[in-house]
Amino acid sequence: MTDRDALIEAINQHAVFHGDFTLVSGKHASYYVDLRRVSLDHRSAPLIGRVMVDLIHDIPDIFAVGGLTMGADPIAAAILHQGAAAGYDYNAFVVRKAPKDHGRGRQVEGPDLTGKRVIVVEDTSTTGGSPLKAAAAVERAGGIVVAVAVVVDRHTGAKEAVEAAGYEYRAAIPVEELDV
Repeated sequence: MTDRDALIEAINQHAVFHGDFTLVSGKHASYYVDLRRVSLDHRSAPLIGRVMVDLIHDIPDIFAVGGLTMGADPIAAAILHQGAAAGYDYNAFVVRKAPKDHGRGRQVEGPDLTGKRVIVVEDTSTTGGSPLKAAAAVERAGGIVVAVAVVVDRHTGAKEAVEAAGYEYRAAIPVEELDV
């Protein structure tokens, strides 16, 4: 079984829920993919890291990966660790929903991204709003966003929104491959 197959199995077993859900976008759905159930699991997090490293490894000169807290945080950490194990020098960053009102007042935490090529990551994408918000903050901080990479794409407009904003869009698992 490949890492991708094992990840799909883990998502199906632990992160797919059926019912009536309101998504962060405000849209309603008959299923919910709660990737934190696998991205914060000691067995599945390494799978996510390896699958995502496989997804992005061909993009040249990537300095860091990260995105809007909280969905992106464990994804970025998994990529950082599994990337290091595979010989890649990916750093990670976190984008706060709003700049801090104390200390240095930063919205983007982690290494200095000024002039650096980065990939914005996300766990599950519906409209593309979260990765686009993260990309805007990263660019304000001086980073160069070259792509958006998501673990699960719901195929509900995120790809189109991200590409319309000028970024390459990559998804590891289309929702159609899950038991939704």
